[in-house]
Amino acid sequence: MRIITSIQNRIYEVRGLRVMLDRDLAWLYESETKVLNLAVKRNIRRFPPDFMFQLSKEEYESLRFQFETLEEQDSLSPKTLNTRGGRGQHSKYMPYVFTEHGIAMLSGVLNSEKAIAMNIEIIRTFIELRQLASLQNDWKKQISEIKQSIVHHDAQLNQIYEALENLLDETAAQRRWNERERIGFRK
Repeated sequence: MRIITSIQNRIYEVRGLRVMLDRDLAWLYESETKVLNLAVKRNIRRFPPDFMFQLSKEEYESLRFQFETLEEQDSLSPKTLNTRGGRGQHSKYMPYVFTEHGIAMLSGVLNSEKAIAMNIEIIRTFIELRQLASLQNDWKKQISEIKQSIVHHDAQLNQIYEALENLLDETAAQRRWNERERIGFRK
């Protein structure tokens, strides 16, 4: 369960797509980022732009805060692998990101046992996230239906209150009429 949570924390939304960074994938596959990217470049025809793309500087900068927060909270962080600091800590190239389909395609490129097992877990995590999103949409729809029902019931309750007020006003008027002081002859 801890690894699934760690995977979920490494899924970002960029350009309206859910993606994972090359460095996170390399860490999960227990490989170097450079090795992963070289394997991808050797099989580049398997990775069209909707499977993998390189981040722009602006996109990378907007995600940097999330990386640092994640690394502070997560003991399974890729940063723990590179404790020497200094050289190699900051890449001069913008990272590549992989969509769910690109990650599935990675299983054909990387054939280590660890990579295959981790790929299965990553795909399961994407499926779980998709199910949660679907469930959330169902809840939104149900809440919307409940709101509409409440508005309808509110209108009906207002009609009932008005009818009760009218009845109370009529009975109060009848009571006042019966209790009025009589004038005229009395028997």
